[in-house]
Amino acid sequence: MRRGDLADLAAFVTVADQLSFRAAAARLDVTPSALSHTMRQLESRLGVRLLHRTTRSVSVTDAGHRLLERLRPAISEISGALEDLGEEQRKPFGRLRIYASHLAAATVVAPVWGRFLSTYPDVHLELLVGEAPIDIVAKGFDAGIGPKDRAAEDMIAVRVMGPMRVAVVGAPNYFALRRPPRTPDDLARHCCVQYRRAADAPLYEWSFSRAGEERRLAVDGRVIVNNPDMAIRAAIDGLGIAYTLESLAEMFLRSGQLIRVLEDWSPSFEGLFLYYPGRRQVPAALRAFIDMLSAASTAAMPTQVLRNPFAKEA
Repeated sequence: MRRGDLADLAAFVTVADQLSFRAAAARLDVTPSALSHTMRQLESRLGVRLLHRTTRSVSVTDAGHRLLERLRPAISEISGALEDLGEEQRKPFGRLRIYASHLAAATVVAPVWGRFLSTYPDVHLELLVGEAPIDIVAKGFDAGIGPKDRAAEDMIAVRVMGPMRVAVVGAPNYFALRRPPRTPDDLARHCCVQYRRAADAPLYEWSFSRAGEERRLAVDGRVIVNNPDMAIRAAIDGLGIAYTLESLAEMFLRSGQLIRVLEDWSPSFEGLFLYYPGRRQVPAALRAFIDMLSAASTAAMPTQVLRNPFAKEA
């Protein structure tokens, strides 16, 4: 099929329906002379007369009727498909695929996914959790959520969680045997749950700040993990003090399984972002998801903001 044939065939169906070049031209928003020229070119390419026309009337030839019998279902199917696409842009529909870090999945997606799916019952949410940066376009994802440095330069990044505070925590049974630290230097006398992002990455140094003073310390301990959840679990089990995120430790602090220390020294780091390719033709499901996350995000911006300790090293 040549480029433009589909439009010309659709125009032929309109002329056949209206049996008037003037009425068909008005429906197609073209001039009658331009539409007549289009029909003559179509007939010339096909080598068949489709329409009888005089200055007063238009009728369909026998060959034209046979073509119409085949064209009408196809044109109707195409029109329906285009209408469905338009409806999808107006109403969230279909599958929404998100790639998120463990932190983003737990603190950004999980708090809203029940409300999102109940609000938009025609959407299916697929969430893949991973720490390795990936090409979300090549892997078929609509968006990713994580530290801002995961977004490629040509992507749109939308903040979905404000800067988040660090929490230094330990179990009550751990502190029953040891005096809680009052300054970062006191950590030298404690077992600390250390964090290594990857097998070949260096151990993460703990950062602190208070009243403009900033400290960065290498800590010691008998447990090393590469997952924030496991750092908290080690602390709950009394294996040492963990350096984690306030949002991840919150439920264990409320339950009394963990005790927070060095709170006046705890800094914040830049929050989390949803990133996706391009601004144009954003799927309605993704737009609705972004709007819901943005409405739920934290607006406050602490004055001391550090690099995300659980993001990749620069």
